[in-house]
Amino acid sequence: MSAHCQLTGREPAFGNAISHSHRRTRRRFDPNIQRKRYWLPSEGRYVRLTLSAKGKTVDVIGIEAAVARIRARGEKV
Repeated sequence: MSAHCQLTGREPAFGNAISHSHRRTRRRFDPNIQRKRYWLPSEGRYVRLTLSAKGKTVDVIGIEAAVARIRARGEKV
């Protein structure tokens, strides 16, 4: 599963891990990705979305609007 949010497009960020001796090594900051299943009444089926915890605004905007945004970004649902 790739670490990106289907709704917001959040992806991993990259930076440095700094040790106690101040040596720097590259590291990766992954978003908090969760898989959630929603009922899509217009199509009469469930859809499984990969969302970041911040992208779980589906409960606020509604599943129909969220799926419309995801499809507008060019992703398959």
